[in-house]
Amino acid sequence: MPAPDPRPPQRLGLVIHPSRALDRALETLNAWTAARDVDVVQIPVAGRAREVAPPGAAAECDLVLALGGDGTTLAALREAAAVDRPVLGVACGSLGALTAVAAPELAHALDRVAAGDWRGRRLPGAAVSADGAAPVVALNDLVVVRAGAGQVAAAVRVDGELYARFSGDGLVIATPLGSSAYTLAAGGPVLAPTASGLVVTPLAPHGGCCPPLVVGPQTRISVDVEGGHGGARAELDGQVTGLEPRRLDVTWRPDHATLVELDHAEPFLSGLRRRRIIMDSPRVLARDEREPGAPG
Repeated sequence: MPAPDPRPPQRLGLVIHPSRALDRALETLNAWTAARDVDVVQIPVAGRAREVAPPGAAAECDLVLALGGDGTTLAALREAAAVDRPVLGVACGSLGALTAVAAPELAHALDRVAAGDWRGRRLPGAAVSADGAAPVVALNDLVVVRAGAGQVAAAVRVDGELYARFSGDGLVIATPLGSSAYTLAAGGPVLAPTASGLVVTPLAPHGGCCPPLVVGPQTRISVDVEGGHGGARAELDGQVTGLEPRRLDVTWRPDHATLVELDHAEPFLSGLRRRRIIMDSPRVLARDEREPGAPG
C-alpha cells in the first residue's frame, strides 16, 4: 500500500450523492475546513447536478471525499484515479464496502487523514477497449446486456482461445471488488479481495454449458458481441456508456485507484455478512439457536 501524504490537505474535492440527506456531513465538513482554512470544491460528475460547493478539478485537490454510499464512492474513485488522488468514502446512510466511516465520524476521520494516520488501499480495475478504442477502466464490472427484445450472442475468448459461444441476456466481467455485486446476483463466484484476476459470468444463457470463468491477471479476455434486432449496450460500474460494442478486449489493471482506509477497517467478508449479502444456511442458524456456543 502507498504511504500516506504526511502533509495536511489544503484542498478537498467533493463528490456527492444526488439525492441523499447530507446536511449533517456537510455541516461537519464546513466546520472542520473553516477552522483549518482548507478549501472545498465540488468535482463535477455526469448525472449529479446537485451543487453544494464551487466547482473544481480532482487534480487540484489533495483528497477527494465521497458523501453518499458505495455508488458515490465509485464515482469519486473514477474521477480521482486519473490524477492519482486518494478517496475517502463517507456513508450517509448504511455503511457499505467502500465507505470508510459513517457521517457522524467524519471530523475524527479528517483529523486522522490530516495527521497522516491512514493507509491507502490500492484497487485494481478492468481495462476495457471497445472496438479498438482507447481503454476505459471499470472498478466493479463491465456489463454487456441486451438493449431491447431478443438475445445477445457472445463469443468469449481467453488469450485467443475460444471459451464458449452463447446467447442470453449478456455477460458480466468483474474485478474481485465487483464480484460481490452483479456477478454474485447472476450466480457467479465471489473473489477474495486478495485475488488477482477477473471473473466472466454469462447472464441467463439459453442452453449449452458456459459456467462462470475466473482468469488470472495476465489473461486477455476478448468478447465478440452480436446484439440481435434489439441491440446490445455496455455498462461500466452501473453507468450506461452509450456504446453498442461489436468487440471488447478486457485486461487486468493493477493499482488503478486509491481508497483511504483507517484502523479497524471492516474485513471484506465480514462486511458481506453484516449486510446479509452472504448468509448462513437456515439449518446452521437453527442449530445455533438449539445449541448456544456452537462454532459460528
